[in-house]
Amino acid sequence: MAATIYYDKDANLDLLKDKTIAILGYGSQGHAQAQNLRDSGLNVIIGQRPGSPNYDLAVSHGFQPVSAAEAAKQGDLINILLPDEVQGDVYRDHIRD
Repeated sequence: MAATIYYDKDANLDLLKDKTIAILGYGSQGHAQAQNLRDSGLNVIIGQRPGSPNYDLAVSHGFQPVSAAEAAKQGDLINILLPDEVQGDVYRDHIRD
């Protein structure tokens, strides 16, 4: 069975234009995805712990990071791009409610 390959022309970003995309975590996955989404003209908010190196990195890339809870509250879509071992705690403590 042949795989289906999708290209840029196959995507309709208009579906996301009026949405806020919350990226929780600004590590190896979070920073790349956040910048790609922003470069595509979408509204991105970063949830990252203050005082962490990745918080400072997000600021240096032009973002204004907020807490995970605030990002989840503001986001229409939430991408949890945190280390596996903390995802459950962050979801339970900051997103679920």
